[in-house]
Parts: sequence; structure tokens; C-alpha cells
Amino acid sequence: MSSDFEAYEQDFGTLTAEITNKIGRIPKLGGEEKTQLVLNVDKQLEEVRELMEQMDLEVREIPIQSRGMYQNRLKSYKGEMEKLEKDFKRSRIAYSDEVRNELLGEDAGSSESQLIKLREERAHLLDNTEKLERSSRRLEAGYQIAVETEQVGQEILANLHTDREKIQRSRDRLRETDANLGKSSRILTGMLRRIIQNRVLVFVLGAIILLTIVLAIYFNVRGQ
Repeated sequence: MSSDFEAYEQDFGTLTAEITNKIGRIPKLGGEEKTQLVLNVDKQLEEVRELMEQMDLEVREIPIQSRGMYQNRLKSYKGEMEKLEKDFKRSRIAYSDEVRNELLGEDAGSSESQLIKLREERAHLLDNTEKLERSSRRLEAGYQIAVETEQVGQEILANLHTDREKIQRSRDRLRETDANLGKSSRILTGMLRRIIQNRVLVFVLGAIILLTIVLAIYFNVRGQ
């Protein structure tokens, strides 16, 4: 798992280096060339987002004793990603002096204030967009926590159900054992009763035999 994470790190480093270079070039361009480069950077940023998702999944699969180190690295990469996105948004509304003069032409003096105002308005819109994106990420994180909580709850319920089945089986075994003990007790009671009856019978027979011997001796002595 860690080897996959490190491979993603290498891809992340390569992509972010390319994006940083292109972001620095965007303000120096104009027209169709700038539009194409912006689209290219936007596509690469999407690739980085997908790469971050893969890294996040890999971190979750790493054993918990080693996970902390990778989580810190992932957090650092997320911070770098956020900075790249901010730089990209600023670069789209930024112009170098050469490009600005080319766009404004002879009306540079009168239109520069309008351009500054336009840039301020666009910066304000970008700030609002960033706030919305942060709120969206927080909602997504909250949803993820809710899903994980639901999964934990389902696991707990499954464990409780399993424990309940084990307890029920234990109760059934106890009932069966109790029934067997009751049957054994009745058998032992019957055997004890028969033993007592046999002893009484032996005692009676012994008494009869003894009485017979005494009577025989008595009549034999008397007859003499």
C-alpha cells in the first residue's frame, strides 16, 4: 500500500510542477493562446484532484500504526493543492504590462481604472467562489463522516445481532442441560427408591428367616 502511495506522490510532484510553470505563463499571454493554456491547466488540476482522492483511499488502507505519517503528508499536499487553485484563479484575471497595453491600446490611460475595477470585481467573485467551494468541501466532509458513522452503526448492530444469537444458543444449551439434569435426577431417584425397597425386602426376609430358626429351635427343645 505504501509503495502505491509513494508512486502517487511522484505523479503529484510532476503534475504540480507543470501546473506551477503554466500558471506563471498565463498572465503573459492573451487571446486564444491564454484560453487554451487556462483550459489545459484546469484539466491538469482535475487530474491532481483525482490523484488526491486515490491517495486518500490508499491512506485509509494503510495499517493504523503507520497511518499518521501518511495522513500528515496528504494534508500537506492538500494545502499545496489549495494554493495552486488560488494562484490559478488569480492568474486568469492577471495581465502583464505588455499584454495590458496591447489590450488597452491608445485608451490605456482612460481604461486602466476600468480594468482595475473589473479585476477587483472578478477577485471578489473568485473569493465568493472559494467560500462556496470551502462550504461544499465541508459539506462533503460532513457527509463522509455521516456515512462512516452509519457504517460503524451497522457494524455495531451486526455485532449485537451476532451476540444475541450466541446468547440465545447459550440459553438453548442451558435449557437442554437442565432438561438432561432433570431426567438424570428422576432416574437417580428411581434407582434410590428401588435400592431402599430391596433393602427393606432383604430386612423382612432376614427377619422371617430368623423367626423361623427361633421357632424351630423352640419347638425342638420343647418336644424333648
